[in-house]
Formats: sequence, C-alpha cells, structure tokens
Amino acid sequence: MKVVCGLGNPGDRYRLTRHNVGYRVVDLLADRWQVSKGRARDGAATVEVARDEPVGRVLLVKPLRFMNRSGAPLRAAVRNVNADPEADLLVVADDVDLQLGKIRLRRGGSAGGHNGLRDIIEALETDHFARLRVGIGRGGETVDHVLSTFSRTEEELADEAIATAADAVERWLAEGTEPAMNAFNGLDLAQPPEPPDPPRPPDPAGPPADP
Repeated sequence: MKVVCGLGNPGDRYRLTRHNVGYRVVDLLADRWQVSKGRARDGAATVEVARDEPVGRVLLVKPLRFMNRSGAPLRAAVRNVNADPEADLLVVADDVDLQLGKIRLRRGGSAGGHNGLRDIIEALETDHFARLRVGIGRGGETVDHVLSTFSRTEEELADEAIATAADAVERWLAEGTEPAMNAFNGLDLAQPPEPPDPPRPPDPAGPPADP
C-alpha cells in the first residue's frame, strides 16, 4: 500500500497558512477521489482509498500534532498498514527555499531545515523516502512567514500550485518517482506559458510541378 502524508499544523487558525500546504494537497486528493470518512488513530487523521490499478490502495495521512512532532504519528500509520517507507511513502511539505509556483519531487535526502521532515527522519530512522516540496517563498522572519496566510495577490497562484502538487502525487502513485520528477520539477507556474510557434509561411515557390 502507498502512503501519502501531508504536513501541517492542526486547528482552524493554521488551516490556510503557508506551512499547511501539505495538508491542503492531501485534502484536495480526498476531494478528487470523493472520500470524506476517515479516522483519527495514533495522533494522525487517516483515510484508506481504493484506486484503480496500477495504483491500488492508498492511505492518506495528516499528522494531528504540531509540525515538529509529525514523526511518531506517521511512523504509526506506516506500520499499521505494513508499508515500506523507502518504497511506499511520499511526504508533502512546504519549502521556503522554493518560490511560490514551483514544486520539487525528490527520492530522499536531508530535512533541508524543515522541522517536520527532520522529526519524520528521526522517527523512521531513514531519510530514504520520497518527498514533494511545495514552494512558499521567503519573506521576513521565517517563523512568521510560514505561519502567515497567502496574500490576495498570491492566492490564485497558491491554489494552482497546490492543485499541481496533487497532480504530481497522482503521477507518482501511477508511474513512480522518475516520471513524476521529469514531468513536474521543471515547472514554474509563476511564469506565463511560452507562446506556440508561429505558423510557417507558405513556400513562395509553390508546390513542385508535376513531372
């Protein structure tokens, strides 16, 4: 079974903050898949979903403790379904080092200064699990910035980035890490799409004459 974990802080006061984009990606996937009934167990909200092959069964997870204590609830959720973190887990988190409108999928690596990822690495005793980082940009003091909401001028782009991150999760589930990385890591949603190539002008010489 695959496990997709979105990171965030519990409670309405944090629901729309930059730090909670991981929660929002998981919530969007649940909406897309038309599932709503889950349960709270061992400090995490979980819902199990049956998807068409080749995906199969997926467990959506949101740790219900604060960000820097995400590790134990996720570890329990992974163990409860006998999943292998190195093969079956994808963690979705915010990233201040990525500008808003960019996402990055990686096979593993360090926490990169993210307290939620750091606690998960310690709890799982490995950093060899996939993670999808959703850019929120930098601004002022880091703590104040991640706990702030998106400005009105950022909201549309933030919604698009969250939807694109959910697309990337679905690609990861269906095809694996490499195809998802190739499809999404180079995107910059803040930049307008490149215009299509103009049509080629007709050949002034016209079509070749019949022999």
